[in-house]
Amino acid sequence: MRQTLAGCYLLRTNISNWTEDELWRTYIQLTDAENAFRTQKSQLSLRPVGHHREDRTQAHIFVFFVAYALWKTLELWQERAGLGNSPRMILDELRQIQSADVVLPTTDGHTLKVRCVVKPERAQAFLLERLGVKLPRRLRMRTTILPGRM
Repeated sequence: MRQTLAGCYLLRTNISNWTEDELWRTYIQLTDAENAFRTQKSQLSLRPVGHHREDRTQAHIFVFFVAYALWKTLELWQERAGLGNSPRMILDELRQIQSADVVLPTTDGHTLKVRCVVKPERAQAFLLERLGVKLPRRLRMRTTILPGRM
C-alpha cells in the first residue's frame, strides 16, 4: 500500500458534492490561512495564548482574520504588479524604510513634532512604484506639545 501512495497526496472529506479541484483549492486556502496566522504571530512576537473569556477569543480570531486579509491583499497587489507572490519578500524589503521625528521648539514655549519619512533606497522605491504606493514626505503634524510633556 505504501508504494501505491508514494508521491500522492490524499485528502479525506465527508463533503461529497465537490469536485476534486474544488476540494484541493479549498484545502490550499486553509493552508494559506494557517500560514498567514503563523506568520502574523511571529511578526507580532505572539505565542499561543489560552483565552478564558469568549470575547477575548473572538477578538483574537478577529485580529488574525484582519491580518490574513491584509496578507492576501498584499499578495494580490504583488501579483498584479508582476512581482511574484511572496508578501514576505515585500515586507522584508519595505521594513527597511524609516521615519524620524523632528522636534521643533516654538517662540511661545510650545514644541512642534513632525514625523518625516526617510527617502527609500532604490530597491524600495522600485517596489513602491510597481505597487502603485506613494510615500508621503511628511506625515500629518501632531498636536503641539506643552513644555515639559515631551
